[in-house]
Amino acid sequence: MSFEKHARTVSLFTLVSRFSGLARDAAQSRVFGVGPIMDAFAIAFQLPNLFRRLFGDGALSASFTPVYAKLEQDNPQKAKLFASVTLALLAVVLAALTLVGEAVVVSLPLFLPKEQLAYQLMATMLPYMPLICVVALMGSILNVHGKFAVAAASPIILNAAIIAASIGVSYMHGGLERELHIQIVAYSVVVAGLLQLAWMMWSMRGYGIRLSLQWHGCRDSLRTMLTTMLPMMLGLGVFQINTFIDSMIASYPTLIGPTIFGMQFPLMEGSNAAMNFATRLYEFPLGVFGIAIATAIFPTLSRQASNPALFAHTLRRGIRLALFIGLPASAGLIVVRTHLTAVIFQGGKFSADDTIRVATILLGFAPAVAVFSIMQTMTRAFYALGDTATPTRVSIWMVCLNFILNCTLIWTPLNTAGLAWSTTICAFIQAAILMYLLHGRVNNLFDIHTRMASVKIFAATLVMTAIITAIALALPSGMQAIAHVLPVGTGWGQSLVQLLALTCAGIVCIFALAKWWNMPEWKWTFGQIDEDIQAIDKGP
Repeated sequence: MSFEKHARTVSLFTLVSRFSGLARDAAQSRVFGVGPIMDAFAIAFQLPNLFRRLFGDGALSASFTPVYAKLEQDNPQKAKLFASVTLALLAVVLAALTLVGEAVVVSLPLFLPKEQLAYQLMATMLPYMPLICVVALMGSILNVHGKFAVAAASPIILNAAIIAASIGVSYMHGGLERELHIQIVAYSVVVAGLLQLAWMMWSMRGYGIRLSLQWHGCRDSLRTMLTTMLPMMLGLGVFQINTFIDSMIASYPTLIGPTIFGMQFPLMEGSNAAMNFATRLYEFPLGVFGIAIATAIFPTLSRQASNPALFAHTLRRGIRLALFIGLPASAGLIVVRTHLTAVIFQGGKFSADDTIRVATILLGFAPAVAVFSIMQTMTRAFYALGDTATPTRVSIWMVCLNFILNCTLIWTPLNTAGLAWSTTICAFIQAAILMYLLHGRVNNLFDIHTRMASVKIFAATLVMTAIITAIALALPSGMQAIAHVLPVGTGWGQSLVQLLALTCAGIVCIFALAKWWNMPEWKWTFGQIDEDIQAIDKGP
């Protein structure tokens, strides 16, 4: 099966997962709003999330997958042992880290007494870290076996648990303080982690993989994985590290106070919550499409690393597909950002002013969707070639640049949005550097077909953006004219109608142009593979 079909499977289940994630955020925004309560939760949830993205979905999975895929081809029994030992080691190491982390979190109020709630929530949700990292590694094992749907659907369990807890506490009128309400939501995260683990264990029951510390039979494979994991952690984790740094800076007023070195800190309480909501919106298309493509293409690239022609062809398709989906998604997100924020979050304790605040931050993040989509694929191409050093060196410089830009732009009128623009600027620079370096490693990577495809995608995106912008400008007066026929009310109802109209117009426009201009990427999106691609996929 081609990677496009796997990408479509991952995208489908990730789409459902992301929609449930938006429902989760919608519930939390209406119950808790943008303020110190959600600030504390966002800070506390960031820690297990960071470990999941670095160890689970990130470095460990990226270093584990090529080794396991090769062993599965050459020696299935040894592959089972390798997977069993890796799972056991991960569980033991992360359990120990969790105990150390709990001790640190308990002692934090002695040094930073400003925000007790954040530390309490950290202590509650830290056990989710080993659970979700083991779940993510199990997902990588299933991906190698072509079972992409199980791992892609796993986050739905977490989202459902948080939604249930958030809605449940919203009906506890006067019985509990809001701090206890959010504490109940935090406990639901750990319960969800246990359910996710049970789901993955059930899905893996037929593969003969059991926890084992008998590593002697797979010592070389473990060494190969571990020696590549640390560089990969920096290479793949720059996005997560930058996001974590952004979060810590945005959390300063909540954790420390309103001043720094005797000066008024430019950000206010609630900045981290606002940025977290904006991040969730731009991660929606990135996770559904960009990361899904990279996830699906990585096992294929790992198997084809010894065949330059196949490798280059698959990578070209991955880049073109990421650009075809990511670029219109970035442009569309810029146009609909305010309507999207209002529809998902506004209501309850989330005000219209909060909508403008989050939408302003989202404007800074939106251009990064296309860039991160391509960068995820390029980074995995380096790893499939056995080169972890190059993305790592680039990433280290980008982390430093992101921190400098953060500390500079928050003092400008951009304020909290400066953190988003820092991330986007660094993403563009990193993608450009990786593209240049990868072009020297892969023969004829940007051939005439890829260059022409890129031009067509840019042109189609410009046309689409112009059309939906014109529609966005005309919609308010048009809706007033037909208000007596189709009453949609004001506020949320109008935002919903405009969001649906603009989204549908953008999708129809980009696919109509793609078909009219004979762009094969639209066929790849739906799993229709051209004859020349099928011939190359079969190999010599």
